[in-house]
Amino acid sequence: MKLYYSPGACSLADHIAMHEAGLPLELVKVDLKTHKLEDGRSFLDINPKGYVPALQFDDGELLTENVAILSWVADQKPELVPAGHLGRYRMLEMLAYFSSELHKAFHPLFVPQASEADKRQARAAVEKKLRFVATQFKGPYLFGAHMSAADAYLFVMLTWGMDMGLDVPDALAAFAERMRERAAVKQALAHEGLE
Repeated sequence: MKLYYSPGACSLADHIAMHEAGLPLELVKVDLKTHKLEDGRSFLDINPKGYVPALQFDDGELLTENVAILSWVADQKPELVPAGHLGRYRMLEMLAYFSSELHKAFHPLFVPQASEADKRQARAAVEKKLRFVATQFKGPYLFGAHMSAADAYLFVMLTWGMDMGLDVPDALAAFAERMRERAAVKQALAHEGLE
C-alpha cells in the first residue's frame, strides 16, 4: 500500500493510525503547492482532487478522505474502534465532525492572502470547536482508555493549533502530549521529518 502524504498535513492522522494497526505502507511525499511527487510525476494523475491523504492499494484501487481511510484502517485493527454497540458509529460521528467542522475551520489560517479579520474569526471558531471537543472525552482518549482512529485525527489538528498559538484547552494539550509518547506517533513524526 502507498500512502500519499504531505509532512504535517492531515494525512499524518492516517500515517499514525496505520502504524498503530501494524499495517505495511510505502510513503509517497506530495508537494501540495505544485501537486508533484518527489519523482516529478503529477499527483493529480493519481488523485484528481489534488490533496492528501490518498491510500493506494496494491491492486491500484485508491481511497481518499480521512473519514474513509481512518475507518478502513480501524476495520483492519478493531482495537482502534471504540467499544460498545454504537462504538463504530461514535467514531464516525467524531471523524465527520473533525473533517467537516474543525478541519474546515482552520482553512483561513493556512491561506496567506486571508485577511486579518478572517484569520481572527477562524481562530475564534477553531478555539470554540476545541472547547467543545474537550467536553467529549470519556477518559485519557476520546472514547475511554484506548486510542481510536479518531484520536489520530484530533492529534494532528491539535499540533496545528498549538503551533499557531491558539488557545488549546488544558485537557487537549495533555492529550496531545500523551499521543506524542505513543510509538506509532513517534514513528510517523520521524518518517515525516517532524521530530
